[in-house]
Amino acid sequence: MSDISDYEREREATIARNRELLLQLGLVDASEAIKPTKGAKSAAKPVQPRVKKPKGPAMPTRQSTRLRRTAPDPNESPAMKKKREREEEQRRRKAEEELLAAAEREREAKRPRHNDLDLQALTEELTPEELSELRTLFVEILKTPHPRQASSDDAYVFADDVKEDAEVKELKKTLSNLKVVARAKVTQDRIYSAAYHPEPTKDLIFFGDKHGQLGIWDARAPVDEVEDEDGDVTSVEDGEGGKYYRLQMHWPATSKSSISTVKFDPIDAFSVFTSAYDCTIRNLSLASGMATEVYATDDILITSIDLPPHGHEMWISDAMGGVTHLDLRAHRSHAKRYELSQQKIGSVSVNPTRPYFLVTASNSRELKIWDTRMLETLSGRSLRSAPNSPSRTPPKGKDSSLLTLPNEVDNEAIEKLLATKRGQSTMRAAWLHNKSASSAYWDPRGRSIVSTSYDDAIRLWDIKPSWCDKEAVFPTSRPFSQIKHNCQTGKWLTILKAQWTTNPDVYPHFTIGNMDHSLDIYSCKGDHIAKLSDKTKISAVQAVTCSHPSIAERVVSGNASGRCVLWAPEDL
Repeated sequence: MSDISDYEREREATIARNRELLLQLGLVDASEAIKPTKGAKSAAKPVQPRVKKPKGPAMPTRQSTRLRRTAPDPNESPAMKKKREREEEQRRRKAEEELLAAAEREREAKRPRHNDLDLQALTEELTPEELSELRTLFVEILKTPHPRQASSDDAYVFADDVKEDAEVKELKKTLSNLKVVARAKVTQDRIYSAAYHPEPTKDLIFFGDKHGQLGIWDARAPVDEVEDEDGDVTSVEDGEGGKYYRLQMHWPATSKSSISTVKFDPIDAFSVFTSAYDCTIRNLSLASGMATEVYATDDILITSIDLPPHGHEMWISDAMGGVTHLDLRAHRSHAKRYELSQQKIGSVSVNPTRPYFLVTASNSRELKIWDTRMLETLSGRSLRSAPNSPSRTPPKGKDSSLLTLPNEVDNEAIEKLLATKRGQSTMRAAWLHNKSASSAYWDPRGRSIVSTSYDDAIRLWDIKPSWCDKEAVFPTSRPFSQIKHNCQTGKWLTILKAQWTTNPDVYPHFTIGNMDHSLDIYSCKGDHIAKLSDKTKISAVQAVTCSHPSIAERVVSGNASGRCVLWAPEDL
């Protein structure tokens, strides 16, 4: 009897027939040709692979009393029974206490942090070597202070169009040739905000993400060669480059802590302010490495912040339609909140040449320009003692001294002021968009304003200095230019906002992301300067943009996956 079954003989015959057919077609070695070579590696390697953090200890599993009990001895005496029941009761109480303690620890982990945090606490996922590199980086940029550069309101204002056209032409020549020179996944989640550090010898960008993480990207730092899982050394290709460091500035690490704004101290750029949806504002000192809380509320979501050039005060907008003035030299309990709108104010911007002028954009579709000198004359009610005010009792586990309960001027008082002859000049201008106004910002001269809205338009205003010097409503609040631009970002993308370059030495211009995965640059007059794109390297919307404060040929952008791009000359 043969050891080979009929099935095996039929299978071998089929293999032989197929092999003969492949031989006739000349495809014998086809399978070998399509196999991947051993040395082939994917070019998309992480710039800095991270060590996965071990998960914390799991909470104890709950069990019923019946399952926890041991089988009693049928021959035990009454004294032994009492002793056993007493020990079981002690174990039950201890287990309940441990369970309650674990649940409290879990709840505490989901609450915002209000204490001071050092770099070690902010960078738990960094190795000691990476933490040392970050400290060294801070030391390098602390050698020279970089105050925000001043500009005059008549800068780049020409009597004839010939000189202006020449400036626009020169700007186009400078910015049209920018290419992707570096890319990296700087944060773990969607980019919400960004700020470019003014240090001219480095391209150092700070990005805020959806889960309260502050990513610091040294875009031109040399990249270390890393080993993959097979032990092979892989070099970073296709423009991948730089080193990044991730700091958990706001807590919890969820969408409740999205960083809405990143701003450098305008005095010297030695510290960075971040505002987040956890209702806190923090200041990270690059000199000490300490992150301290500057401002906090218990229930009002903070949407944006801005600081005037002297850096001693801050203006804060919130989702309840308020704008808060905070003097950074005084205790935060002296903060004063003005309820300027019935709906969310998405952005507030301080005029850099006349810091008492603010521009706000809100969900009420309105852009408004305010003269805060008149607002300061209004007396506010302290929310600690205001009648009929909502309860401000801090949640369990939160120190009441950590909450900021400012004096508040309600919307009724604002409307009464605007109705008086004396208060007519408080709101200098207002413009109603067709849909919600998502942002509005002053340019470095304090002369131009750019706004974005869900009605798919970018609008530009030219505010003449003579209008600001008079205590009267502006002669007109109509924008002089309107640019069609798709702003329908939806749920999964960061809202598109036009961002001015703060460099006073170049013709004023701003950057904004485009839904076709590119980046647009426009002048203060609405001229389209450049469209930056690279379909071979970019396949996502570059929703967040910013520019270098002192070098014109530097622009960065970030997308919804946390990946960021540096645009610069190829010969950088």
